[in-house]
Amino acid sequence: MPYLIFITFVWALSFNLIGEFIAGRVDSDFAVLTRVVLAGAAFLPFTRWRGVPAPLLWGTVAAGALQFGVTYLCLYRSYGYLTVPEVLLFTIFTPVYVTLLDDLLARRFNPWASLAALVAVGGALIIRYGGLSGHFLTGFFLLQLANLTFAAGQVGYRRVVARYPSPWPAYRTFGFFFLGALAVALPSFLIFGNPAKLPATGLQWGVLAFMGLGASALGFYFWNKGACQVDAGTLGIMNNMHIPAGLALSLLVWRHETDLGRLLAGGAVMGAALALNAWGRRRQAARLAAA
Repeated sequence: MPYLIFITFVWALSFNLIGEFIAGRVDSDFAVLTRVVLAGAAFLPFTRWRGVPAPLLWGTVAAGALQFGVTYLCLYRSYGYLTVPEVLLFTIFTPVYVTLLDDLLARRFNPWASLAALVAVGGALIIRYGGLSGHFLTGFFLLQLANLTFAAGQVGYRRVVARYPSPWPAYRTFGFFFLGALAVALPSFLIFGNPAKLPATGLQWGVLAFMGLGASALGFYFWNKGACQVDAGTLGIMNNMHIPAGLALSLLVWRHETDLGRLLAGGAVMGAALALNAWGRRRQAARLAAA
Protein backbone atom coordinates (compact mmCIF):
# COMPACT_ATOMS: atom_id res chain seq x y z
CA MET A 1 0.00 0.00 0.00
CA PRO A 2 2.70 2.61 0.74
CA TYR A 3 4.01 2.23 -2.82
CA LEU A 4 0.55 2.73 -4.29
CA ILE A 5 -0.24 5.72 -2.08
CA PHE A 6 3.03 7.49 -2.91
CA ILE A 7 2.69 7.01 -6.66
CA THR A 8 -0.94 8.11 -6.54
CA PHE A 9 0.20 11.62 -5.61
CA VAL A 10 3.02 11.58 -8.17
CA TRP A 11 0.59 10.64 -10.95
CA ALA A 12 -2.00 13.17 -9.78
CA LEU A 13 0.62 15.85 -10.31
CA SER A 14 1.53 14.34 -13.68
CA PHE A 15 -2.01 14.63 -15.05
CA ASN A 16 -1.99 18.34 -14.33
CA LEU A 17 1.52 18.94 -15.68
CA ILE A 18 0.62 17.23 -18.95
CA GLY A 19 -2.50 19.34 -19.32
CA GLU A 20 -0.79 22.62 -18.43
CA PHE A 21 2.57 22.39 -20.20
CA ILE A 22 2.64 19.49 -22.70
CA ALA A 23 -0.76 18.77 -24.27
CA GLY A 24 -1.27 20.80 -27.44
CA ARG A 25 2.24 22.25 -27.23
CA VAL A 26 4.51 19.21 -27.59
CA ASP A 27 3.88 16.34 -29.99
CA SER A 28 2.14 13.63 -27.95
CA ASP A 29 4.08 10.77 -29.56
CA PHE A 30 7.39 12.50 -28.85
CA ALA A 31 6.34 13.14 -25.25
CA VAL A 32 5.54 9.47 -24.69
CA LEU A 33 8.71 8.33 -26.46
CA THR A 34 10.83 10.65 -24.32
CA ARG A 35 9.29 9.25 -21.14
CA VAL A 36 9.91 5.68 -22.30
CA VAL A 37 13.55 6.33 -23.27
CA LEU A 38 14.39 8.13 -20.02
CA ALA A 39 12.70 5.49 -17.87
CA GLY A 40 14.34 2.64 -19.78
CA ALA A 41 17.74 4.31 -19.49
CA ALA A 42 17.29 4.54 -15.72
CA PHE A 43 16.80 0.76 -15.47
CA LEU A 44 19.33 -0.22 -18.12
CA PRO A 45 22.34 -0.55 -15.73
CA PHE A 46 20.37 -2.89 -13.46
CA THR A 47 18.76 -5.12 -16.09
CA ARG A 48 19.69 -8.79 -16.15
CA TRP A 49 19.81 -9.98 -19.75
CA ARG A 50 20.65 -13.67 -19.33
CA GLY A 51 18.89 -16.46 -17.53
CA VAL A 52 15.52 -14.73 -17.26
CA PRO A 53 12.68 -17.24 -17.85
CA ALA A 54 11.05 -16.52 -21.22
CA PRO A 55 7.49 -16.27 -19.81
CA LEU A 56 8.62 -13.69 -17.24
CA LEU A 57 10.61 -11.72 -19.82
CA TRP A 58 7.91 -11.59 -22.49
CA GLY A 59 5.13 -11.16 -19.95
CA THR A 60 6.90 -8.08 -18.61
CA VAL A 61 7.43 -6.79 -22.16
CA ALA A 62 3.72 -7.24 -22.91
CA ALA A 63 2.76 -5.48 -19.66
CA GLY A 64 4.91 -2.50 -20.61
CA ALA A 65 3.51 -2.34 -24.13
CA LEU A 66 -0.04 -2.21 -22.75
CA GLN A 67 0.29 -0.37 -19.45
CA PHE A 68 2.70 2.29 -20.67
CA GLY A 69 2.91 2.25 -24.47
CA VAL A 70 -0.71 2.05 -25.63
CA THR A 71 -2.11 3.67 -22.48
CA TYR A 72 -0.09 6.85 -22.66
CA LEU A 73 -0.38 7.30 -26.42
CA CYS A 74 -4.17 7.31 -25.94
CA LEU A 75 -3.99 9.41 -22.77
CA TYR A 76 -1.94 12.20 -24.34
CA ARG A 77 -4.27 12.32 -27.34
CA SER A 78 -7.33 12.58 -25.09
CA TYR A 79 -6.10 15.96 -23.79
CA GLY A 80 -6.86 17.37 -27.23
CA TYR A 81 -10.57 16.74 -26.60
CA LEU A 82 -11.00 16.92 -22.80
CA THR A 83 -10.05 19.23 -19.95
CA VAL A 84 -7.79 18.06 -17.13
CA PRO A 85 -10.75 17.52 -14.75
CA GLU A 86 -12.56 15.49 -17.42
CA VAL A 87 -9.48 13.36 -18.08
CA LEU A 88 -9.19 12.67 -14.35
CA LEU A 89 -12.85 11.85 -13.91
CA PHE A 90 -13.16 9.54 -16.89
CA THR A 91 -10.42 7.29 -15.56
CA ILE A 92 -13.09 6.20 -13.05
CA PHE A 93 -13.70 3.05 -15.11
CA THR A 94 -10.25 1.55 -14.56
CA PRO A 95 -11.17 -0.27 -11.31
CA VAL A 96 -14.03 -2.02 -13.09
CA TYR A 97 -11.69 -3.12 -15.88
CA VAL A 98 -9.22 -4.41 -13.30
CA THR A 99 -11.98 -6.43 -11.64
CA LEU A 100 -13.38 -7.82 -14.88
CA LEU A 101 -9.99 -8.80 -16.28
CA ASP A 102 -8.94 -10.44 -13.00
CA ASP A 103 -12.23 -12.38 -12.97
CA LEU A 104 -11.75 -13.37 -16.60
CA LEU A 105 -8.28 -14.76 -15.98
CA ALA A 106 -9.51 -16.56 -12.85
CA ARG A 107 -12.48 -17.96 -14.85
CA ARG A 108 -15.17 -16.44 -12.67
CA PHE A 109 -17.68 -13.61 -13.13
CA ASN A 110 -18.77 -10.84 -10.79
CA PRO A 111 -22.02 -9.30 -12.15
CA TRP A 112 -21.75 -6.45 -9.66
CA ALA A 113 -18.78 -5.05 -11.58
CA SER A 114 -20.89 -4.72 -14.74
CA LEU A 115 -23.69 -2.98 -12.84
CA ALA A 116 -21.16 -0.66 -11.21
CA ALA A 117 -19.79 0.23 -14.66
CA LEU A 118 -23.26 1.29 -15.83
CA VAL A 119 -23.72 3.44 -12.72
CA ALA A 120 -20.34 5.06 -13.36
CA VAL A 121 -21.39 5.87 -16.93
CA GLY A 122 -24.40 7.64 -15.46
CA GLY A 123 -22.11 9.73 -13.28
CA ALA A 124 -20.06 10.74 -16.30
CA LEU A 125 -23.20 11.80 -18.16
CA ILE A 126 -24.30 13.96 -15.22
CA ILE A 127 -21.04 15.89 -15.46
CA ARG A 128 -21.50 16.48 -19.21
CA TYR A 129 -25.29 16.30 -19.65
CA GLY A 130 -25.41 19.69 -21.38
CA GLY A 131 -24.74 18.18 -24.80
CA LEU A 132 -22.05 15.70 -25.84
CA SER A 133 -19.99 16.87 -28.79
CA GLY A 134 -18.20 14.58 -31.20
CA HIS A 135 -14.89 15.85 -29.86
CA PHE A 136 -15.93 14.97 -26.34
CA LEU A 137 -16.91 11.44 -27.34
CA THR A 138 -13.60 10.95 -29.17
CA GLY A 139 -11.68 11.90 -26.03
CA PHE A 140 -13.93 9.76 -23.87
CA PHE A 141 -13.38 6.61 -25.94
CA LEU A 142 -9.64 7.25 -26.23
CA LEU A 143 -9.54 7.30 -22.44
CA GLN A 144 -11.52 4.07 -22.19
CA LEU A 145 -8.96 2.33 -24.38
CA ALA A 146 -6.24 3.80 -22.16
CA ASN A 147 -8.08 2.61 -19.03
CA LEU A 148 -8.49 -0.89 -20.44
CA THR A 149 -4.85 -1.32 -21.47
CA PHE A 150 -3.65 0.18 -18.18
CA ALA A 151 -5.76 -2.34 -16.28
CA ALA A 152 -4.63 -5.21 -18.51
CA GLY A 153 -0.97 -4.36 -17.93
CA GLN A 154 -1.41 -4.32 -14.16
CA VAL A 155 -3.40 -7.54 -13.93
CA GLY A 156 -1.12 -9.28 -16.40
CA TYR A 157 2.08 -8.26 -14.62
CA ARG A 158 0.71 -9.43 -11.24
CA ARG A 159 -0.11 -12.83 -12.65
CA VAL A 160 3.17 -13.26 -14.52
CA VAL A 161 5.21 -12.40 -11.42
CA ALA A 162 3.10 -14.71 -9.25
CA ARG A 163 3.37 -17.61 -11.69
CA TYR A 164 7.05 -17.20 -12.53
CA PRO A 165 8.79 -15.97 -9.36
CA SER A 166 12.25 -14.56 -9.94
CA PRO A 167 15.32 -15.23 -7.75
CA TRP A 168 16.41 -11.63 -8.39
CA PRO A 169 14.96 -8.33 -7.14
CA ALA A 170 12.17 -7.01 -9.36
CA TYR A 171 14.27 -4.09 -10.61
CA ARG A 172 16.63 -6.55 -12.32
CA THR A 173 13.89 -7.55 -14.79
CA PHE A 174 11.69 -4.45 -14.85
CA GLY A 175 13.73 -2.90 -17.64
CA PHE A 176 11.89 -5.25 -20.02
CA PHE A 177 8.71 -3.36 -19.12
CA PHE A 178 10.07 -0.25 -20.82
CA LEU A 179 11.36 -2.30 -23.74
CA GLY A 180 7.75 -3.29 -24.38
CA ALA A 181 6.66 0.34 -24.13
CA LEU A 182 9.39 1.33 -26.59
CA ALA A 183 8.10 -1.25 -29.10
CA VAL A 184 4.85 0.75 -29.21
CA ALA A 185 6.06 4.33 -28.69
CA LEU A 186 8.88 4.37 -31.26
CA PRO A 187 6.84 3.19 -34.30
CA SER A 188 4.02 5.52 -33.29
CA PHE A 189 6.37 8.51 -33.28
CA LEU A 190 7.98 7.51 -36.58
CA ILE A 191 4.56 7.15 -38.25
CA PHE A 192 2.44 9.83 -36.57
CA GLY A 193 4.94 12.13 -34.85
CA ASN A 194 5.28 15.80 -35.74
CA PRO A 195 8.93 16.96 -35.55
CA ALA A 196 7.75 20.57 -35.77
CA LYS A 197 6.21 20.28 -32.30
CA LEU A 198 9.23 19.33 -30.22
CA PRO A 199 9.71 20.99 -26.80
CA ALA A 200 10.54 24.66 -27.25
CA THR A 201 11.29 25.76 -23.70
CA GLY A 202 13.40 24.62 -20.80
CA LEU A 203 10.24 24.21 -18.74
CA GLN A 204 8.78 21.75 -21.22
CA TRP A 205 12.00 19.73 -21.26
CA GLY A 206 12.02 19.82 -17.46
CA VAL A 207 8.47 18.52 -17.27
CA LEU A 208 9.34 15.68 -19.66
CA ALA A 209 12.42 14.85 -17.59
CA PHE A 210 10.29 14.64 -14.44
CA MET A 211 7.77 12.51 -16.30
CA GLY A 212 10.43 10.15 -17.56
CA LEU A 213 12.52 9.69 -14.44
CA GLY A 214 9.92 10.31 -11.74
CA ALA A 215 6.42 9.49 -12.94
CA SER A 216 7.56 6.76 -15.36
CA ALA A 217 10.73 5.08 -14.07
CA LEU A 218 9.97 5.20 -10.35
CA GLY A 219 6.23 5.52 -10.87
CA PHE A 220 5.63 2.36 -12.87
CA TYR A 221 8.16 0.33 -10.90
CA PHE A 222 6.72 1.20 -7.49
CA TRP A 223 3.13 0.95 -8.71
CA ASN A 224 3.61 -2.54 -10.11
CA LYS A 225 5.61 -3.58 -7.07
CA GLY A 226 2.71 -2.45 -4.90
CA ALA A 227 0.21 -4.14 -7.22
CA CYS A 228 1.89 -7.47 -6.55
CA GLN A 229 1.42 -7.04 -2.80
CA VAL A 230 -2.35 -6.39 -2.66
CA ASP A 231 -5.50 -8.14 -3.84
CA ALA A 232 -7.20 -7.18 -7.10
CA GLY A 233 -10.01 -5.35 -5.31
CA THR A 234 -7.63 -3.08 -3.42
CA LEU A 235 -5.62 -2.51 -6.59
CA GLY A 236 -8.78 -1.51 -8.46
CA ILE A 237 -9.79 0.99 -5.79
CA MET A 238 -6.31 2.52 -5.65
CA ASN A 239 -6.53 3.14 -9.39
CA ASN A 240 -9.08 5.86 -8.63
CA MET A 241 -7.33 7.62 -5.78
CA HIS A 242 -5.49 9.94 -8.15
CA ILE A 243 -8.82 11.47 -9.16
CA PRO A 244 -9.58 13.50 -6.02
CA ALA A 245 -5.90 14.35 -5.66
CA GLY A 246 -5.63 15.47 -9.28
CA LEU A 247 -8.87 17.47 -9.19
CA ALA A 248 -7.76 19.21 -6.01
CA LEU A 249 -4.54 20.29 -7.73
CA SER A 250 -6.44 21.40 -10.84
CA LEU A 251 -8.85 23.53 -8.82
CA LEU A 252 -6.52 24.89 -6.16
CA VAL A 253 -3.24 25.36 -8.02
CA TRP A 254 -4.33 26.16 -11.59
CA ARG A 255 -7.77 27.59 -10.70
CA HIS A 256 -9.60 25.79 -13.49
CA GLU A 257 -13.26 26.79 -13.68
CA THR A 258 -15.80 24.02 -13.27
CA ASP A 259 -19.45 23.53 -12.33
CA LEU A 260 -18.96 22.32 -8.79
CA GLY A 261 -22.57 21.20 -8.44
CA ARG A 262 -22.46 18.91 -11.44
CA LEU A 263 -18.94 17.82 -10.63
CA LEU A 264 -19.91 16.84 -7.08
CA ALA A 265 -23.13 15.15 -8.21
CA GLY A 266 -21.38 13.15 -10.91
CA GLY A 267 -18.51 12.34 -8.58
CA ALA A 268 -20.98 11.12 -5.95
CA VAL A 269 -22.60 8.77 -8.46
CA MET A 270 -19.18 7.49 -9.49
CA GLY A 271 -18.27 6.99 -5.83
CA ALA A 272 -21.51 5.03 -5.42
CA ALA A 273 -20.44 2.87 -8.36
CA LEU A 274 -17.20 2.02 -6.60
CA ALA A 275 -19.05 1.28 -3.34
CA LEU A 276 -21.54 -0.93 -5.20
CA ASN A 277 -18.72 -2.84 -6.85
CA ALA A 278 -16.95 -3.39 -3.51
CA TRP A 279 -20.20 -4.44 -1.79
CA GLY A 280 -21.00 -6.87 -4.58
CA ARG A 281 -17.57 -8.46 -4.34
CA ARG A 282 -17.95 -8.91 -0.57
CA ARG A 283 -21.40 -10.44 -1.03
CA GLN A 284 -20.17 -12.82 -3.70
CA ALA A 285 -17.19 -13.84 -1.55
CA ALA A 286 -19.48 -14.51 1.43
CA ARG A 287 -21.78 -16.65 -0.71
CA LEU A 288 -18.86 -18.71 -2.02
CA ALA A 289 -17.52 -19.17 1.51
CA ALA A 290 -20.89 -20.44 2.71
CA ALA A 291 -21.28 -22.89 -0.18
